[in-house]
Order: sequence, then C-alpha cells, then structure tokens
Amino acid sequence: MLNLSIVLEDSARNAPDRAALVFGDMRLPYSMVNTVANQVANLLVSRGVGKGDKVAVMSPNVPYFPFVYFGALKVGATVVPLNVLLQPREIAYHLTDSDAKVLFAFEGTPELPLGERGKAGFEEVPGCEHFIVLPATPLATESALGETFWAALGGMSGEFETVQTSPDDTAVIIYTSGTTGQPKGAELTHQNLLINAMVSDEMFPRTEGGDVYLTVLPLFHIFGLTVMLNAGFRRRASLVLMPRFEPGEALGLMHKEGVTLFAGVPTMYWGLLTKIHAEGVEAPKELRVAVAGGAASPVEVLKDWEKTFGFGILEGYGLSETSPVASFNQLERPTKPGSIGFPIWGVEMKLVDADWQTVEGEGPGEIAIRGHNIMKGYYKRPEATAEVMNDGWFRTGDIATRDDEGYYYIIDRAKDMIIRGGFNVYPRELEEVLMTHPAVSLAAVVGVPHDSHGEEIKAYVIPAAGVSVSEEELIAWARENMAAYKYPRQVEFRESFPMTASGKILKRELR
Repeated sequence: MLNLSIVLEDSARNAPDRAALVFGDMRLPYSMVNTVANQVANLLVSRGVGKGDKVAVMSPNVPYFPFVYFGALKVGATVVPLNVLLQPREIAYHLTDSDAKVLFAFEGTPELPLGERGKAGFEEVPGCEHFIVLPATPLATESALGETFWAALGGMSGEFETVQTSPDDTAVIIYTSGTTGQPKGAELTHQNLLINAMVSDEMFPRTEGGDVYLTVLPLFHIFGLTVMLNAGFRRRASLVLMPRFEPGEALGLMHKEGVTLFAGVPTMYWGLLTKIHAEGVEAPKELRVAVAGGAASPVEVLKDWEKTFGFGILEGYGLSETSPVASFNQLERPTKPGSIGFPIWGVEMKLVDADWQTVEGEGPGEIAIRGHNIMKGYYKRPEATAEVMNDGWFRTGDIATRDDEGYYYIIDRAKDMIIRGGFNVYPRELEEVLMTHPAVSLAAVVGVPHDSHGEEIKAYVIPAAGVSVSEEELIAWARENMAAYKYPRQVEFRESFPMTASGKILKRELR
C-alpha cells in the first residue's frame, strides 16, 4: 500500500493545528485541509468515481486545488491537473485524451473566465460525466455555471478511509507543454511522486518553528506540484498561496508571512531583483533557500541575487516525465552557478548521442535519466513512449555538457538549437553574453528562416531602465563579443515577452 495522500494525512495527524495553507486572510490548518479532502473523496465515491478513474482539476493556486487533489488521490483516482490558460477546444482535448470522468473548474474572474471555458470544454466531451464549479466567492453554494463545490459537499462526511493503491498505480497524469504536436500525458505513479517529494524535502535543512513557502509556481505544473505541494506538505510547511506572480506583491508576502523558502522560474527572480533595485525595497530577512528550475537561470541574475540577498539560488533540473526533480545543486557539495548540479539520490544521468550511444567525457550530448522518478509512459501512447525510453533510460531532448566533478550544464533544448550555415548555435549561450551588456535587462534569442543560411539569428531584448542603446549599436557590440557565425544579425526591442503560465519565455511565439 502506498498512496501519495500520506503527505497530507501524516501531517494532519502529527501537526493538526499548524497552518497548511495561507490565502489572503484565510489560514487553514492541516486538520481542516484533510477533512475537506475526505469530504471530496466521499463526494467522488457517491458519484461513482473510484480507483483508476480520472479526475481533472483546473484551478489556480487557491485552496480548492489541494482539496480536490488529495480528495481524488484518497479514492485511488488519477488526478489530471489542467493549465488555467487553456481555451475550451484545448480543455475538451485534454478531457477526452485523459478519459476524465469529472472536471472541477475554478469559476474565475471576468479577465480569466476559467469556469465558462471549462464548462464549454466539458460540454463537448460526452464521456466526462460531472462538472463541479469551484466558486470564486468563498463558500458560495450557487453559480450560474452549475453545481458548486460547497453545495456538492453538503452532508458529506469528513471521515474517509483511504483506498489502497500500489506503488505503480498512476497518481497523476501531467500534460507536457506539447511544443511538438499535441500535448501528451505523462503518467506519474504514487511511488514516482512520493519519492521525489521525499528527496526534494530532505535536500534542505528545516527551519526551527516550521517553514513557510511562497507558493506562486502553478500547482498544476509539475515543479509546483512536487516541490511546493507534495514536499511542502510532507515537511508540514505553511504554503502561502499566490495565484499570479507580481514582484511587489511577492516581496510584500515574503515580509509579512516570514517566508523561508521560495521556488521560482528565472523570470520570477529577474522580476524580484528588478523591483528591489528600481524601488529600493528591502530584501526579505527570513528567506533562507531559493530554488530555481523550469529553465536555465542567466548567470547575471544568479550573481545579482547573491549580491542582493547574501546567499545563492540553487538550480535544479527536471521534466514532467521525471516527476520532475532529476538533478540539483545540493548543499553537501559546492554550488556551481550556471550548473544544474548533479543527480539527486537514487537517480542516474548520462549523456547520449542520437543513437543512444553513451557520450564519455564532457560532451556535449543529450541528457538521459534513469531512476525512481521516471514516468510509466505517455498515457495511451506506446509509440511516443518507445521513442524516449530505452532500457529504463529516458531521453530528455536537452543538450548538456558535464564537468570532471559530475556537474551538468544545460546548453539548450535540442529543438531550440539554431543551425546557421551548418554551424550549431545555442541560443542560451548568446543570451548570457547579451545580458552582460548594461543596456540589456532580459534577452531571448531565436532562429528565423533565412534563404541561404537556413536560419538567421535574431535577438529580442527587454531594455534596462535608464540606459539606451540602438539596435545597430547592440549588433556591433555583439559582433565584437561573439564568433562571426553566432552573433545576432537582427535585434528587436520589446517591453515584455510572451510567457507560459509557469513563467517560461515562449520562444515559439517570438519566432
């Protein structure tokens, strides 16, 4: 018997009064979160949902997410977290592809009408039987969109005996962003996610008196789900929920709630530092651990953070298919800025070529991973699974080098690599160089089609405040600082970049 809901149940037993969730003025103790999750479990059973059924949830970082997530796990169901930015057609695709029986959808706001989109998507999928609205007004029992969460829970018992699941049962199907073709659902087991949460938790020392996590990474994304929710609940931390990242508000919450651990993607760190420097905001005092993943952090951001906060950002690496944490800069060995560290406990990594042959020495090669964190496979897609799996190894599509101490350095996504006139150009390397220019705040480099070279190199730049540079000057500077085949021939200034809900720069929209 192994059920991931133990990370909540154990904390509710041993620290019932500790705040599990902090949201605005609400402070919900572990005992209450567990009771509501039990009510959700009883509701699901009453609707004929049980072991192996799929329960979709579409919610930002508000208390409903953990309620539904743990309630579904308790009945042995598989949770399918959906990105809150999906449109009706995409919601219908995910519900159909995952065979979801239920959709819990947050009502949303006029700016982000999640509920309406969720309802529209649900109505296109005959196999999805139940639609439950998570109302924006706390405890509301009515919604124009249909049955609400609180009305459905009426009369449901707060006691529930968790269904026995085996380590290899699927706990979560997480959809990969689908940069190529349709999104695929990675099947992650109870064991995948529980061990990943345990190893993630044990990498950092606990704070006397308890930890407080600023939880702004979306919980529907595997990084937030494992590192914040699963590991945080196992640690009995208080999760301060933040539905949308805004640097000023994040710094305010860090001060107010005494946040000890922050995990974010590089653009969030860039936003926090930009705010601190622009407005002279004080750096939060209680913060002790900063974790970055999701994309490579620019070295300039890492340096600036260490100078401002007095401690470094710990970078890690993983994918939806690896539950996600695969490697990390861990505290028992020195941190190397710009590196994704070395494999976590119980995980192996190596570099391979296109034919799965092992690449010795420093590489470059494609990262392959084997261990307790590797998904069962892509749901209902044996061919796609076979393409990326071989003898227990999973190939990631990320190109990296490795130093003599076993630390890995991501060069780039294999698919982001630009081939210009036969030369391989890695955008990340050029972005790092561009960001050392005083007039460049953030850079994103992409390949654009070109008649004779195949691809030409273009840089999108968010300018730094108070320093000006023209496109021509920046190109000339780049020419002096980069090899002739590498420097960007085109520069375009932007006020902002298109980003995913988890804060990654969407290069395909820049192209």
